[in-house]
Amino acid sequence: MEPDLFTAAAEERQEKDPTGSPLAVRMRPRTLDEVVGQQHLLKPGSPLRRLVGEGSSGPAGPSSVILWGPPGTGKTTLAYVVSKATNKRFVELSAITAGVKEVRAVIDGARRASGGYGQETVLFLDEIHRFSKAQQDSLLPAVENRWVTLIAATTENPYFSVISPLLSRSLLLTLEPLTDDDVRSLLRRALTEERGLGGAVTLPDDTAEHLLRIAGGDARRALTALEAAAGAALDKGEGEVSLATLEETVDRAAVKYDRDGDQHYDVASALIKSIRGSDVDAALHYLARMIEAGEDPRFIARRLMISASEDIGLADPSALQIAVAAAQAVAMIGFPEAALTLSHATIALALAPKSNAATTAIGAALEDVRKGLAGPVPSHLRDSHYKGAGKLGHGKGYTFPHDLPEGIAAQQYAPDALKDREYYEPTRHGAEARYADAVEWTRKHLGRKRS
Repeated sequence: MEPDLFTAAAEERQEKDPTGSPLAVRMRPRTLDEVVGQQHLLKPGSPLRRLVGEGSSGPAGPSSVILWGPPGTGKTTLAYVVSKATNKRFVELSAITAGVKEVRAVIDGARRASGGYGQETVLFLDEIHRFSKAQQDSLLPAVENRWVTLIAATTENPYFSVISPLLSRSLLLTLEPLTDDDVRSLLRRALTEERGLGGAVTLPDDTAEHLLRIAGGDARRALTALEAAAGAALDKGEGEVSLATLEETVDRAAVKYDRDGDQHYDVASALIKSIRGSDVDAALHYLARMIEAGEDPRFIARRLMISASEDIGLADPSALQIAVAAAQAVAMIGFPEAALTLSHATIALALAPKSNAATTAIGAALEDVRKGLAGPVPSHLRDSHYKGAGKLGHGKGYTFPHDLPEGIAAQQYAPDALKDREYYEPTRHGAEARYADAVEWTRKHLGRKRS
């Protein structure tokens, strides 16, 4: 029998007994209008709408597409919708089990259907990245001559996992992770619709929030967890899926953490104070709580960058480099992999030698400025490049440090009111000892009097 996405027998059985199929299968959208998320791919005239026959008439037929996105974002769902809505012949292959032989059989069948009945064929190929180069090559004639319209799905970057000739003959459509609102909407639908749970249970807000954290933008994971928890609640004779029931079912405790309330700031504060106190284990605990609660990884990375300057400073100049690199990496990769980068940075910062000299230095300088201790810039330091500056005495008497053997000129740099003020008081912790020696030497050669 020719392979297809959902066999007639399975569909008939599902219609007679919907509960026989997993909730994630029952809740698959039946039309593109029911699809949650991915609205950037579902606008009028989009390739997917043309594949289901919306505006696909005329000499310009629908294009083959490659769907790229993380698990649970709707790649198979979109293929299912196409299979239900299109009047074309629909065939499914999985790159896990299929080979060149199966591909050629589909192509031969497509050519017969086209020549004998004028029927077009849509081929859905799941996990195309698992196909070898030779296997992908076998698709090229069919795609190029439009014997089949290909819908290929992959979770891996197609620029690395799909051969260039196939990429050039297809449209690459990138699926975005579902937002919490997208998944929440899907859960509401699953709770109330007859093909879902039909109102058999309700979902309190705290349970729903934990379910969203478990899902992590994966619709399939959210529906699977909901079905398991709902079943457990009904077995207990309960009409509400409590947080405790969900925790028992998925074996994952809910973290008491309000991303918009006190817990958000308390746990973030504890993370930074643990890093400041060099307790790497406590720091990792608070980091884990923030990650598990679904905290924005960019917020955590920002706090680490601040800590690198506030509490470590020049005791370990590489700390800020590590924190900045971590923030850049987090912005590029997101969770779950960002947890590794944040752990890397947190451990480095917690174990680094500590100095708040940079913090106290700018604090003292700002305090003086706010008190009005400023005064005019000394004349020899003023800009002398514009016409007429010389007549005003700007730059007169300035000594160029690079002209001196030791590269330092004993001249006044600060305003008169602050000429002997010293803000930076380095520690001798870690690498800052080197800066302490440098400060002592430069202040001596500048002729600075101790204040």
